[in-house]
Amino acid sequence: MHIDGYCHCGAIRYEAEIDPHKVGICHCTDCQHLTGSVYRVTVSVPKADFRITAGEPKTYTKTGDNGRTRFQMFCGDCGSPIYTTGTDEDAEEIGIRWGNIRQRRALAPNHQIWCSSAANWFGERDALPGRERD
Repeated sequence: MHIDGYCHCGAIRYEAEIDPHKVGICHCTDCQHLTGSVYRVTVSVPKADFRITAGEPKTYTKTGDNGRTRFQMFCGDCGSPIYTTGTDEDAEEIGIRWGNIRQRRALAPNHQIWCSSAANWFGERDALPGRERD
């Protein structure tokens, strides 16, 4: 499926070819903290199938609870999260942030990770197959 998206102010734009079955929820405390919400929704895509078409995102580097380095890419003007990637084997995968994908309504999550950190206010942990950690 071809998707495209942009940050809140429009300075950063991208496009990608994705598998719509690769949409997932992360309940880790980093995602909760970085979004200010109970979880983050991300679409995973091979790096080769993603490209920035306008602008240049800024990078925030974070070591996750699993010990892996994560690069959080965001718009330096409006602060919108755009995507994440990592090092080593994680460098070939991009995690596009669902909220700025124009076709997001067609992309429902089908799995979840870090369920051990889920708020579970509305039964989120029981709604999809998931793992306690990543």
